[in-house]
Amino acid sequence: QVHLEESGGGLVQAGGSLTLSCAVSGRPASSYAMSWFRQAPGKERVFVAAMYWLGTSTQYADSVKGRFTISRDNAKNTVYLQMNSLTPEDTAVYYCAARLSRVIRTGVDDYAYWGQGTQVTVSS
Repeated sequence: QVHLEESGGGLVQAGGSLTLSCAVSGRPASSYAMSWFRQAPGKERVFVAAMYWLGTSTQYADSVKGRFTISRDNAKNTVYLQMNSLTPEDTAVYYCAARLSRVIRTGVDDYAYWGQGTQVTVSS
């Protein structure tokens, strides 16, 4: 079992930056592929970014490539999502997710563990 807890959301102006954190507890985080998803009001939850904890490869949705960066801190068992050049279209609840696998997947159903979500609101 693994517990995920997001933090770092908030209100930011367009063009600004935010960094989300996902603290991982329970099983060793090194066992997991970690991802960020987001869900805008009235829309489905969609993939944003992913990485395998022990690897260096990452994957991003086309909509965030070049603006968002996923990373980890092994000592803190924490995954981050650095978000730059934010636009109102980035407004959503952001979720951290984990799957017990080396393989990165982008589907919601591929992930068994989820955090409670953190709200990001970008004003124009």
